[in-house]
Amino acid sequence: MLIVGSIVFRVRDMAAQTDFWTRALDYEVREPVKTDFVVLRARDGRGPEVSLDAHHSERVLPPRMHLDLYADDQSAEVDRLRGLGARVIEWDGRPADADYIIMEDPEGNRFCVIDASGMVDWNERRTG
Repeated sequence: MLIVGSIVFRVRDMAAQTDFWTRALDYEVREPVKTDFVVLRARDGRGPEVSLDAHHSERVLPPRMHLDLYADDQSAEVDRLRGLGARVIEWDGRPADADYIIMEDPEGNRFCVIDASGMVDWNERRTG
């Protein structure tokens, strides 16, 4: 059996990206901390970790992979993430009734904030 253990982002500014992602996800830094690799984990231990790798990588758009972050209050989360330095990405191919908003972190790593308020399976897993 396989499970997703960690999702890895390549970053330039380790301190700034550690600050952004710990605050964005309410994660904490897992010890030991290295100058070129940091692992972030959920405070309650549930869900995959996010790892930050200080390794140069060319940015490709659209990215081959991105995170989908589920939110009970999409608008509030988008505003909060913008306050942390994330940006909303406008895309003319986005349907008018889309349940997602495309964003990117301060270094341009893309992710989507999904309106999960009506997702029964999400709410059962979250509260379950």
